[in-house]
This record gives sequence, C-alpha cells and structure tokens, in this order.
Amino acid sequence: MLTVNFIAADLGASNGRVLLARWDGARFTLQELHRFPNGPVEATGRLFWNALGLWSDILAGLARYAAQEQIPLAGIGVDTWGVDFALLDRAGRLLGNPVHYRDARNNGMPERAFAAVPSDAIFAQTGIQFMQINTLFQLFAMRQEEDPQLDAAHTLLMIPDLFHYWLTGRKAAEYTIASTSQMLHAADRRWATGLLARLKLPTAILPEIVAPGTVLGPLRAAVREQTGLGGEPLVIAPGSHDTASAVAAIPGLDASSLYISSGTWSLMGIETAQPIINEMSQRLNFTNEGGVAGTIRLLKNIAGLWLLQEARRQWQRAGQDYSWDELMAQARAAEPFRSLLNPDAADFLAPGQMVDAIRAYCTRTGQPVPETVGQVVRCCLESLALRYRRVLEALEQLAGRRLETLRIVGGGSQNRLLCQLAADACCRPVVTGPVEATALGNVMVQAIATGHLASLEEGRAAIAASITQEQFDPRPDAGWDEAYARFLKLTEG
Repeated sequence: MLTVNFIAADLGASNGRVLLARWDGARFTLQELHRFPNGPVEATGRLFWNALGLWSDILAGLARYAAQEQIPLAGIGVDTWGVDFALLDRAGRLLGNPVHYRDARNNGMPERAFAAVPSDAIFAQTGIQFMQINTLFQLFAMRQEEDPQLDAAHTLLMIPDLFHYWLTGRKAAEYTIASTSQMLHAADRRWATGLLARLKLPTAILPEIVAPGTVLGPLRAAVREQTGLGGEPLVIAPGSHDTASAVAAIPGLDASSLYISSGTWSLMGIETAQPIINEMSQRLNFTNEGGVAGTIRLLKNIAGLWLLQEARRQWQRAGQDYSWDELMAQARAAEPFRSLLNPDAADFLAPGQMVDAIRAYCTRTGQPVPETVGQVVRCCLESLALRYRRVLEALEQLAGRRLETLRIVGGGSQNRLLCQLAADACCRPVVTGPVEATALGNVMVQAIATGHLASLEEGRAAIAASITQEQFDPRPDAGWDEAYARFLKLTEG
C-alpha cells in the first residue's frame, strides 16, 4: 500500500514537538519535524502559558512538512497536558493568556470549594483525584478573585481544543482532555452542570463533548496558505490528553498489567471498562479519566521526573550543566536509601530552587541532608520507585487482583536506572516502550478515524511491530522493605 502520513503535535509541560508519522500498512515510523521548549512564563506575579508562541511553533512544524514532503497529509491531531484551559470572547478571541496550573492562585482552593460542596459529592460525580491544579479549582479561584475574564467568557476550551479550534474553526471539547477537568460526570460522560452551578461557576461556556477519533473538519484555508500545505488535511481529535494517547499506544496492556506514562508527571494506573467510584477510590485519591475507545484510565497522578528536571535547572543556573547520563552515573555511585522524600509533597509543587527544597524537606523530616549531586538524584529516584510501590498496592486493592507486569512508556522509560529501581521496589518485571507513546497513540487514533486501522487492538499490535521493548527484572534486596517502611511513615504517618 502507499504510505499514509499523519502529523502529531505533542505538547508536554516542558517541551513540544511536531512529529511526522508514516504508516506503511504494517508499521509506523516517526520523524521529528520541529522541537521547541515549553514552560511557565512569569509576569506580574502570575504564571502563564505562552499560547501564541506554541501556536506559532505548531505552524512552523506544519510548514516544515510542506517544505519537505510531497504526499498530502491524511490527518493532524494535537495532544497536550491536562487541566489547563483558555477563555474566549464572543468573537472567539483569547481573553488572556492561559494561566499555568502551578500558579499560586490555586493554593487552598479545594478546601474553600468543599465548604460549598462537600468533597464526597464532587467525587461521586466526577471520580477525579483531588488536586488543587484541577480545572474545577482554577475556575473556583477565578470566582473567588472576582476575575472579570470569567464573566466575560463566551467559551472555555482546554488547551488542545484551543489549537484544534485555531486549526479548524470548530469549538469542541475532546472527551479525554475534558475528563481531566474534574467537571465531567464520569458515569454519564457529560458536563456536571449541577455541580458547577453549586460552585457558582458558569456552564454556558462549556462546548460540546466529542469522542477521540472525531474528525473536527478540514484544515482552515488560511492555515494551509500560511504553512504551504497542499490538499485539505483533516484535523482529527486524538486522545487529546497526552496520557490518553500514551496509554492507547501500550502493547500488551491487559488485565494483569499496569502502566506508567513517565515524564514530568508519572501517570500510573490500569485500564478499565467503567469508572471505579467508591469509598476506597476516594480515600486512596485515585482518578477516573477518559480513555480511547470507551475505556477509563483509573490512575494516580504522581510528581514524576519534575523534581529532577527542576534540580537540573538549578544546577545549570549555577554553571553546572550535567547531562542526564552524568546525573545517573553519580546516582548509581551514591549510597542507597540514605534519604527519602514524598515526591507529591506540596514542598515540591512550585518551580524554582528544587535542590534547596529537597534539602529543607530532609532537614524538616530528620533525615541526612543530601549534599552531593548523586545523593540528591538517588534520593529522588528511590523515592519515586517507592511511590510506585505504594500506588501498585492501592491499584491491586481497587482492582481486586494481582497485577503482574509494570509497563513504562514515554520519555522517562529511557531512564534505565529508574526502570530498574521500579522493578526492584515493586518486585515486578518492568517492560519499557514505546518512548514516543503519546505521538504513536495520537496518530494511531487518526489512522483508525481514517479507516487505515480497524480498532484499538489492531492499532496496539501495529505499534508493537513498530518498536523495540526492554524488560527489567527485579533484583532481590532486603533494603527495599526497610526503606518502604520509612517511606510510608513520611507519606502517611
């Protein structure tokens, strides 16, 4: 068969890429067209996303495709991180730059919201893990501030929906990204308008919800002209939440497997047919997010490589520009289990002086303070592996079965030390790959939408044929059990 080309615009919380996927009827191959940085921009004490800069980079990636390829594109799809959003006026124009989920305006908002609507009532409808970064609490913060943008808004679009709108002119809320907002009724898969009204949040601004794989329309003529693209490429909503696309791309994901989509965040969970919303899932603070092909992603959001990314940035600012290989080599040489931390502690939420925050945490909790680079890195990695062990135990409680295999995908799957530590801590084999899970899941959904693949199962088989996977087997070490007991006292004591 002739090669079919798709574009995945994959925007993470620290960088973005525009990737070309070629489908030859049996395998996908990926080519990076354009890579660009992403992150918070501080102005007047507030953290923003540079939405127009990201849009410019998406266009640059499309223009690069037009300059080097003769084959018309079959599809274009955008996926991004969750929870953040843009507000548009009646004419469809941005009312302001989208605010970053790490902005301090969200501090204390869950507790204030619970005074109006009890947490039990919110969880019973949404099934979403309580985090102050969730869209629900961001909007509630705007209401508490009497932010005039909220009253002026005509439409709310999650970040990938914003870019799809700019590509097509169609305003819609793709299901998987909408589910991260904590504003969706999990069982009915509709906006929880009654809940929002109780919190005095507007509901008329919420657009229609569409399923992943929905053809949103052809690329606007103005965009084709600006980028030089020929034909009329279709814009297709993938699993627009990057984790939804990543999970869709995992070969071998079955009832005995759990996954970690590993990057700035570690999203750790299982795939289910229906949301699991009960007293246990609420107590354990798990989330039921929408997946591809009608699935639910029962998972826990964990602060993944964020601590190390920020620590590395602090060292870079001090003139110590360590490569990731150098950091891992120093961690391997460091003493095991010397200091531990809770990766999800509020101490580590904000960007900035992360090494200082880690040392202050260890001082506060009566532990040896990490002094060397290797000690800091090892502390972060071992603590993350122990966090995986705790979440694994909780998932097995919720699923009512033993989970045999841990499947790690995404950029973090390239961190071989972390993968081995995860296998050791969890006493489970770890299977890694694909690294480019999000992009592959994105284009796989596009291929299904355009009739080039028949189903999710067929798509996962095609991805398995397109990649190489690696397995890490657990090594016996009695030190993990003692470290885990210490870790539980830190996180749950």
